[in-house]
Amino acid sequence: MFITKKHLSRRMVLRGLGVSVSLPLLDAMIPASTALAQTAAKPMPRMGFVYFPHGAIMKAWSPTETGTGFAASPILKPLEPFRSHMTIVSGLRNKGGESSDPHGIMAGTWLSCFGVKNREDDRGTTADQLAARHFGKDTPLPSMELTGEGGNATCGQGNTGCGFGSTTAFRTPFQPLPMEDNPRKVFYQLFGQGDTTKERQDILEETGSILDYVRGEGARLQRQIGAADRARVNDYLDSIREIETRVQKMATSSSAKMDLPNAPQGVPEDFGQHLDLLFDMIALSWQANMTRVSSLMMAKEVSMRTYPNLQITEAFHPLSHHQNDADKIERLIRIQNYHTQVFAKFIKKLNDTKDGDGSLLDHSIILYGSNMSNSDLHNNDPLPNVVMGKGYGTIKGGQHLRYAQDTPHANLLLTLLNRAGVPVPTLGNSTGLLAEV
Repeated sequence: MFITKKHLSRRMVLRGLGVSVSLPLLDAMIPASTALAQTAAKPMPRMGFVYFPHGAIMKAWSPTETGTGFAASPILKPLEPFRSHMTIVSGLRNKGGESSDPHGIMAGTWLSCFGVKNREDDRGTTADQLAARHFGKDTPLPSMELTGEGGNATCGQGNTGCGFGSTTAFRTPFQPLPMEDNPRKVFYQLFGQGDTTKERQDILEETGSILDYVRGEGARLQRQIGAADRARVNDYLDSIREIETRVQKMATSSSAKMDLPNAPQGVPEDFGQHLDLLFDMIALSWQANMTRVSSLMMAKEVSMRTYPNLQITEAFHPLSHHQNDADKIERLIRIQNYHTQVFAKFIKKLNDTKDGDGSLLDHSIILYGSNMSNSDLHNNDPLPNVVMGKGYGTIKGGQHLRYAQDTPHANLLLTLLNRAGVPVPTLGNSTGLLAEV
């Protein structure tokens, strides 16, 4: 229980000329002598959906053992420090993602488990957007969609194309949401208050920091709160300044000065730094309660990205057609382990960030996976899935679950929505909840 003498609004923000900075949950936002769970300040679940393309080498993804005594697999090894928050779910199949044009619909059917035909009502709306409908009315942003590699998504005439290969998020069966790859634009979206992009840029470029505009209100707030809250606010504002500095450095990078196609200003040349910054934006938006639902596509389907940091010069997509070549499989495992390393840094940040009576990781439900299994076969069975977080105590964690052949992937999505308190009776071809999760 938190006992406080002051009561600040959970929606309190620090305001300045053209900008506002939301605050993390503070002890002072909880009425005196009141248990956190009995207040309107109770931290609500955050839901995250992190997608990687081209499947996984399943023998290096799924542990041999089930239950709580499993040994971390080579690809998932970076998540071992957070074992108690990890639920590996094996054996699921997504029939809705099966197609003669697999890469064309892989990303867009991952969270709906529904194909491109006969889409109507909510058949085709993705799990993240069903959650956004439920949580979005209480946050400035209903949801946030990010990508490490291109994210344009539009429907053509007669609903053809429809972004199934370039986004994981569909607000309606035929309304794909574009995924933003430019961290600078995301930062403006979170903190810039101008009416136009130019106004927001002009405001922020005058002093170089949004925090300069809210300094006065910040000082007044510090006089109203206790020592623990002051430390929490200072750490939070330091995180904002650190991210802001990284965003500003991108504007002066060599790529920002060149007129290159598909290279928006503000996108780092280093892929790992780019993903780190996008993940940090999600963590910051969750901490400030700007949104409770976020999706990130680490790379696009048919990605031609290379990984020189891993001494891999062959493009990702051609390499994924490994034809059971041992050397190619070894390189793919290295790439997939690297993606997990980057994801694990995000998980560590959530675990280290206090949120009410726990951490952000305690209060989150994050699905990390792909809509492809064997990239050489382009199949969807069994899918690589791992759930991170405890969902405010609704997710057990610390176990590897293996389900019977043809168990729908939709059952996992439905279960995660259910554990987050999102009232959805069915999704895609779901047949029920996974009680063991």
